[in-house]
Parts: sequence; C-alpha cells; structure tokens
Amino acid sequence: MRLHAKLVALSVAAAALLAAANASAFTPAADARPAAKRSDVVLVAQQKKPPKKYWRTKVRFRTEEAPGTIVVDTNNKFLYYIDGPNRATRYGIGVGREGFGWSGIVKVGRKAEWPSWTPPAEMRAREAAKGRILPITQEGGIDNPLGARALYLYKGGRDTIFRIHGTNQPWTIGQNMSSGCIRMMNEDVEHLYDRAPIGTKVIVIGPGNKHGDISFDDRGVDIFRTIFGG
Repeated sequence: MRLHAKLVALSVAAAALLAAANASAFTPAADARPAAKRSDVVLVAQQKKPPKKYWRTKVRFRTEEAPGTIVVDTNNKFLYYIDGPNRATRYGIGVGREGFGWSGIVKVGRKAEWPSWTPPAEMRAREAAKGRILPITQEGGIDNPLGARALYLYKGGRDTIFRIHGTNQPWTIGQNMSSGCIRMMNEDVEHLYDRAPIGTKVIVIGPGNKHGDISFDDRGVDIFRTIFGG
C-alpha cells in the first residue's frame, strides 16, 4: 500500500511539472514581450474624449450668414458650419491660449489629408528656450499634432499660418491650448473637411473684433434633425 501511495504521489508531481512546462511554452516571460509602440500609445490617448457638450451636434441656428459659412466662436469653444436656414452643425474646438487668440474673416485656401507639420521658426525658438526641440517638418500620421485633416486659412490670397485641423490630443478640445490654430477631434475635422470646399468663408470671432459685426444665435439641439436626420 505504501509503495502504491508513493507511485501515485510521483505521478501527480510529474503531471504538475508537465503542465507547468507546457504553460511556460505558450506564455512568454514579461521581459520577452514586445514594448508598446508609440502609435499604440497615441491610439489609446485618442480614445479620451472631451466633455459631451463639445461633441458634434445639430443645432437650431439663427444668422444672416449664408449656408456653407463657417463661424468660429473662440469664446465658447464652438465651430459652426451653417447647413441652411435656421440650422447648423456645431463642433467643439480648442483655441489659442492667452496671447495667441485672434479674430478676422478668412477663407479656406487649401486642404490636406494627414498633413505634414512645419512649425514656424518663432515656435521652434520659443519651444527650444523651454528645452523642447521641435522638428523642422514632421510627416503626417497618427502622432502628428495636425491630426487627420487640415484646412489652411488664407486672407487676401496669402497663408495666415492659422489652420483648422485635427489633433492627437482630443481631451484638449474646449480648452485654450494652441498657438492660434483651431483644433478639432479627428472624426469632426474629417466630417467638416468633406463639407467645406476651398473658398469657404470662415468668420473667427475673438480678440480685437477684426471680424466686424456678426449676429448669430445658437438656440440649442435641433431635436427633429437629430432624430430624423437632414
């Protein structure tokens, strides 16, 4: 009996060792697993959305501006695309931080998908003074600060250096974070990009009142269009 008990115990131990060996064969050691790629980190970060009030919304909107016009309200962090009489699509935006706000009437001069980023020389110098070295040019891609699309704003046929563009930091929507550009969530700038052709009038309401007089009234969510479309 004692010999039988020993044989049973040895069999159980052997089975346990075999199971452990098989498990280790299919489970790599922690230090053998590949490190997360930079693009993986960015993709996870992009899942962080801003507060719901900055999500794309169909609203009732009164204005004398023509359909197809873009109105940027930098004070309230909203961009409106006028769909037609008494209606618009409202998008949440991020705008220029203190000292970088601006106003005026401009036009979309050109457009680009997954644009490259060429920070102005003064920006590179400013950031270098803080110990941050910016590239002369960064190719377009998921980790590019301009995001998925860019609408380049022109005045008098010349580039203003300001853009409406996407961002790889969607949690900054609703904040004063940029150097004057209007940033949107990537899915929103893609939506706007498909609707706003080159030549689209853009009214930016902000410091200096260079936009002149403009009257508009955001009257809240358009329930009918939200439910039935259109």
